[in-house]
Amino acid sequence: MTVTTSDNLERRDQTFPRLTAEQLQRFEQVGEVRTVEAGTAVFSQGDDEVPVYIVLEGELSVFHQVGGRESNVPIVVHHAGEFTGEFSSLSGRRALVGGRMTTAGRVRRLTRAELLKVVQTDSELSEVFLRAFLLRRAALIRGGTGDLVLVGSKHSADTLRLQEFLARNGHPYTSVDVDADENVQSMLDAFNVRVDEVPVVICRNELVLKRPTNAQLADCLGLNPRSDPMQVWDLVVVGAGPAGLAAAVYAASEGLRTVVLESHAPGGQAGSSSKIENYLGFPTGISGQALAARAFTQAEKFGAEVRVARNATRLRCEQQPYIVELDGGESLFTRSIVIAAGVQYHRPNLPDLARFEGLGVYYGATFVEAQVCGSEEVAIVGGGNSAGQAAVFLARTAKHVHVLVRGPGLADSMSRYLIRRIEETPNITLHTHAQVTKLEGAEHLEGLEVQRAGEAATRWPVRHLFLMTGASPNTKWLDGCLSLDEKGFVITDRALAAEHLEATGWKRPRSPFLYETSLPAVFAVGDVRAGSTKRVASAVGEGSVCISFVHQALAE
Repeated sequence: MTVTTSDNLERRDQTFPRLTAEQLQRFEQVGEVRTVEAGTAVFSQGDDEVPVYIVLEGELSVFHQVGGRESNVPIVVHHAGEFTGEFSSLSGRRALVGGRMTTAGRVRRLTRAELLKVVQTDSELSEVFLRAFLLRRAALIRGGTGDLVLVGSKHSADTLRLQEFLARNGHPYTSVDVDADENVQSMLDAFNVRVDEVPVVICRNELVLKRPTNAQLADCLGLNPRSDPMQVWDLVVVGAGPAGLAAAVYAASEGLRTVVLESHAPGGQAGSSSKIENYLGFPTGISGQALAARAFTQAEKFGAEVRVARNATRLRCEQQPYIVELDGGESLFTRSIVIAAGVQYHRPNLPDLARFEGLGVYYGATFVEAQVCGSEEVAIVGGGNSAGQAAVFLARTAKHVHVLVRGPGLADSMSRYLIRRIEETPNITLHTHAQVTKLEGAEHLEGLEVQRAGEAATRWPVRHLFLMTGASPNTKWLDGCLSLDEKGFVITDRALAAEHLEATGWKRPRSPFLYETSLPAVFAVGDVRAGSTKRVASAVGEGSVCISFVHQALAE
């Protein structure tokens, strides 16, 4: 969050705005005014649900804490009219920084509930606070300023997994490479960790996690809020891709008690798209991660609760309220459900595929994977828009990008603007009627065997392979509660035949609403729905529209 770069200097007024006298008056009935002595710590790194402080008099310095100690140089010094906080203040997650009064003064203290009330009811202040919070979080990420150190190796698939998880969830961290950092051994010794136990995550300089799962890392970072386990939610949204986030925004903004479950990171499969250029309102394009971050912020602004690295493992549909069981033993009670669990890329039947996943074989092309590939050659298998976006993105840094498809071309599966971009990019080559038949290498992928129709198989010395072929719906957890098609996609509304409704015991006197499944008050939207259009805009539309029918189902 340092303000010394030219980028931040240009946006200083937006990143650290000063509220006007008229804006400050709107807070007279909100929050609590406190007099604070010089040197008083008003909040510390790692605290839960840290309030926002508006400085009325004096100076409040924000510090990054390293090794349990405040840094010598503050990230920023807030003066009268300025306020503390960043994205964690809105979500209720743990604070990434600490704050201390450097001179005596007065502050107005706003709890998270009070802050949410302001941003939900005052459009001008909402814009000021949300824009500042997003810019501050972006600055923390750029500077690697946070409460976490990741000690790993570029030769470790788990290190790549953790890096991607942190990047996709927008959490700043400091990265230490055991293969390049000369001082890493002393750090490992201090925490009683062996080199062969990496990757290691050090949270808040106090908790050490050895090869953590995504769920363990999410808990360490405080990404998931706590709630009453017996609470009955109005709506559980399974999946935080574009469809799920759209549903959450509209549901929460209309007063439904909403919780969203996401197995990996907000944005779903679209979140790994480097640039979406055909989404309405963004003529220069927007990355999937940026779009997801904005939607995620909107959902939390309206009070939706989002839980990350939480998988739905079973739907218990024999009773109402319905019960959604999660990994780890937790269960959620809900009056309605929106299934937006999306799809996952097919894993082709290649020998040793699992051994190379994360070590040369990838299923998404984000900044993290691009860094790993560097300037080497890469190969992409797939002919859809995701593959096209990946090819154009990776071509910026890779020596050459090879796109392999089994068919005669891309016209039937890829948007024309991407096809044209691929054709005009000199370091991208399209290989038709081609498929990868073998992977080679020891500890890392070292080469591919490629078979083209009518030709002998050839070896390519390519060390990085992106698989983006086909898609399987994430519906195994539904456990026979709903009617699915032969490929496992959820059947909805008019596509439901009488036998589908009879099989699941439909008892309503009406036909299913638009996007409603064979189970009343359970809806399916986005890629997981049979017959859906596989586009971000379509997913957002379905997620938005279905909420009107959720209201009707709940009113019955």
